[in-house]
Amino acid sequence: MILRELSRVGSLPLGSILDRYLIRGFLRIYVISLLCTAVLYLIVDFFDRIDVILKSGTTVWTCIRYFLTKIPLLVSRVFGFAALFSTLFSLGLLSRNQEITAIRSSGLSIRRISLPLILLSLLTCLFTFFWNEALVPMFTRKSQVIYRTEIRKKQPQSLIGTKGIWLRGDGSFIRVDYFDAKRNILEGVSIYLVNRDFQLTGLIDVSQAQWNGQSWEAKKGTHWLFNPNGQLSRREITNHLPLSETPEDFRLYARSAEELSFFDLRKQIIDLKAKGIDATESEVDLHVKLALPFMSPLLVFLAVPFALRSSRGGGMALAFGLTLTISFGYWMLMALSVSLGHSGALPPGIAAWLPNLTLGLVGLFFNFSEE
Repeated sequence: MILRELSRVGSLPLGSILDRYLIRGFLRIYVISLLCTAVLYLIVDFFDRIDVILKSGTTVWTCIRYFLTKIPLLVSRVFGFAALFSTLFSLGLLSRNQEITAIRSSGLSIRRISLPLILLSLLTCLFTFFWNEALVPMFTRKSQVIYRTEIRKKQPQSLIGTKGIWLRGDGSFIRVDYFDAKRNILEGVSIYLVNRDFQLTGLIDVSQAQWNGQSWEAKKGTHWLFNPNGQLSRREITNHLPLSETPEDFRLYARSAEELSFFDLRKQIIDLKAKGIDATESEVDLHVKLALPFMSPLLVFLAVPFALRSSRGGGMALAFGLTLTISFGYWMLMALSVSLGHSGALPPGIAAWLPNLTLGLVGLFFNFSEE
């Protein structure tokens, strides 16, 4: 039926039998590869956490709930690579069976053959963005709550929002505008000192504090004392902060970029900038949220010439090997680029989009050289 239609027209309209045939083959492999890759990620993450889980003595049901709530995040990371493998394997299989040769003999170009897969990958790109917005932050937040309270046995003593971290300390309430987990720096620290009756006895306000390995060193701050006679006294702080919490405690309660939606993260950036806090890292993470969904169309675009290059291609081993090679190269470049962006060596937009730009240029080279 496909060959009869191809023999009638040299240029097929979208939605033809050929397009539906290609899409069905792609989707079958896509769903299977997505599930297999997500399970593989889940197994790797399980063995990465197994030491902490065993030491905590947590129940099996808690472990199951924890890893189930991590599935949306793990799936979001493999959308693009499932599309890459599906393109390589489905088109490679058609090429090995000489079906691509029959299709091209009717006058259809490689670009026209791959068009339905490119358009489908664009829909996948849109779906990935909404998946990351609707499901990933909610389930990632739940998984972190389970990890903090049930596995690490930390009491839920913080109120976390996009505007900062609130933490109940020993005889105090602590507010932190931003915690830099890489450099162990607290920005915008306010410590409200209270007595046993929860009456305010003092306020410590510090613009920045850094962990020196044993305590928090304040760069510059003010200690306000509320005396029983109603008088207010003030003194400057240039040494250690009265904080018993360590960077590990703040890491447990600080929200990562995966726990925030695109709009929540953008609001956090606005809040940080309004307080004079450097928001470079958050800006990079914001651009990454936009850049990552475009992996699918770019990887499909790159995979087409590789899949059709050899008439003997199409084997699962070849498709799997190419997928691993391209995926490893992409993530290495992404990790390097994002790291340079976080350090300020690259502007946030360039740091986030550089891997995609590289992927697009490589795809253009191989596609045009194939023609």
